[in-house]
Amino acid sequence: MMLIFRSIDRVQAHSILNWQYPYPYERYNFNPQNTQQDLLYLLDRKNAFFAILNPQNELEAYCSFGADARVPGGGYSADALDIGMGIRPDLVGRRLGKHYARAVVRYSANRYCAKYLRVTIAQFNQRACKVWQKLGFEIVETFKKMGTQENFIVMTLTVVALKNIVE
Repeated sequence: MMLIFRSIDRVQAHSILNWQYPYPYERYNFNPQNTQQDLLYLLDRKNAFFAILNPQNELEAYCSFGADARVPGGGYSADALDIGMGIRPDLVGRRLGKHYARAVVRYSANRYCAKYLRVTIAQFNQRACKVWQKLGFEIVETFKKMGTQENFIVMTLTVVALKNIVE
């Protein structure tokens, strides 16, 4: 199934802000008390948020590129394009993660010129870790998020490996 990437619009951003993930993924829910601030953040072009739509133009996921995908405490000195991604809660757990992640990797390869791609994932989220590993991402760092005891994993993919996914 072909996916469409578009700069996120106000309607899509509102939808994402209302997504509710069940335990243990509830940490990805947006805080309703910060809706206006979060809306402006999602819509700010410098944060590079993109809606991922199905052929019927229905929002299924979103992604971001750059600083938004970083977690305080990680070592981000190496030059790489950081990727963040979220999937609509009713689609989570249906083995679609690799499909969305592959599309995001392909989109990033076509839109940006990066030597490496990088994702940062909460260590508890083993489903997400496995998705990115199946695409060839390799763990390069583990760390604790600044100000918390939450563990995170940083994974990268080189351009050489990226070509296998893009082609």
